[in-house]
Amino acid sequence: MTENDTLPEIKSLRDRVVDVLKTCYDPEIPVDIWELGLIYEININDGNDVHIRMTLTSPACPVAETLPPDVEQKVRDMPDVNSAKVEITFEPPWEKSMMSEEARLELGMW
Repeated sequence: MTENDTLPEIKSLRDRVVDVLKTCYDPEIPVDIWELGLIYEININDGNDVHIRMTLTSPACPVAETLPPDVEQKVRDMPDVNSAKVEITFEPPWEKSMMSEEARLELGMW
């Protein structure tokens, strides 16, 4: 290898989980759940068991029954993931300020 050759970046499992979360959408909102600020925690133990603590935009969210299992399945299907569990919480309650700048721009919420 020469000095100008670079090795391909090897992403951590956490970064790859975030990439998968960025493919998950609430069908009513054209922004992924990561940028919406719905993900509160991602914990990965030494056995590659992934635990995600997330919320929904409201307790009455129409996708409350389908979005969390979909997220869990997408993460579980990832290479190197042993198991995945999604825990829903409403503490603290989600609010618009939790969205990324990108999400606020996309939704016109400044």
